[in-house]
This record gives sequence, C-alpha cells and structure tokens, in this order.
Amino acid sequence: MKMTPTAYRKPASGGKAKQLVLILHGWGADGANLIDLADILARALPDAYFIAPNAPFVCEVNPYGFQWFSLMDRHPQHMLDGTRKAVEILNGFVDEQLAELGLDNSKLALVGFSQGTMTALHLALRRTPPIASVVGFSGALIGADVLAKEIVARPPVCLIHGNSDDVVPYSSLAHATDALKNHGLNVVPHTRQFLGHSIDLEGITIAAEFLKDNFGA
Repeated sequence: MKMTPTAYRKPASGGKAKQLVLILHGWGADGANLIDLADILARALPDAYFIAPNAPFVCEVNPYGFQWFSLMDRHPQHMLDGTRKAVEILNGFVDEQLAELGLDNSKLALVGFSQGTMTALHLALRRTPPIASVVGFSGALIGADVLAKEIVARPPVCLIHGNSDDVVPYSSLAHATDALKNHGLNVVPHTRQFLGHSIDLEGITIAAEFLKDNFGA
C-alpha cells in the first residue's frame, strides 16, 4: 500500500522548504478537503511545505472518500489495530517526503482532524527522534492503556475541540489531555465554545501560532 502527496502547497515564500506540515483528514474525506488550511497556516509558516495526503483506504460507506481505519466495529482493540496498520503505511510516506525535502523529524509537524487526529497522535508518540509538534482538531486518543509500554517520543501537543461536537464527544479532549500529561507530554487544550465537529478560524489561528512556536520559526 503506497500513499501519494495528492494535495499540497509549496512554501509561500517561494524558497526551499524549511518545515513539512502533514494535514490528515477525517473519516470519509480526502486530502483536498483540508489542504486549504495551508493557505492560512502559511501566513505564520511561509517556509513550510504542506501536504494533505489521502488516507490509504477507500471509505467503507463513501467510495469517493478515504479512511485511516474502519469504524464499522468500534471496539477499542479493533480501532487500535486499525490505527497501527494506518500508521505503518503513513510512516513510510513520511520518510519519503522528508527525504525528498532534505528535512528530518525535528522539522515535521502533524495537523489532524477527527480520525486524522487519532492517527497523528498514534504516530507522533511512537516515532523517533521526536517530531516538532502535533495539532489535533476534534479528535481522540486511541490506545491510552498501551501507552506506558509503547511511548517513545513526547512532542508538544495542541488539542482543539468544540464543546458542541456530536460526532467525537467533547469529553475526548479531557481524556486525551489527561492521558498525555500523565505520560510526560506538554499538552495545550483549547475548547471552542458552541462549535460542533468542525474547524473554525480561531482554532486555525491557535494552531498556526502553536506550530510556529514549536518550529522556532
């Protein structure tokens, strides 16, 4: 299984990429669905290359979209197994993109939405050397109970969640924040008042500043 950089934005500065930001979409969507985030994030990161790949599997209920893992069976172990498989494929893609740009993990950040956040967190906690940072919108932490045995990296994490989310429960924010802090991570949680399962401009602004700070840009 091989992923391709379907949707991307070259550095707004017009120069050589100094950072790589991967944007991971949610269940049933595709990379093109989120690549426009790069146009706003690039204001803070003009030297960043942005890639929003399609997840490796066709969505089981939407043949025009993609998924990182199946949601037909939401038993925690099934979702964890699916995430592992997705991250194995995604790690290979990350290696290829970093090599092509001449960058290393310290110049990589992940931005996820919903299932993309779940995937981003799983990868970031298990990839060494540590990546620069992770931003997760409207997501959750999968496999908190196995972290003690598996965590090898502790990048800074920013989690942003609407308190009116009716898809991924808002309580997922506190669960992920507590679990990650208990394992030594620096986690910055943000609640977006009255926001559903979505990303708003204020959240993107928060994300941009967080990414910029942790790249040292």
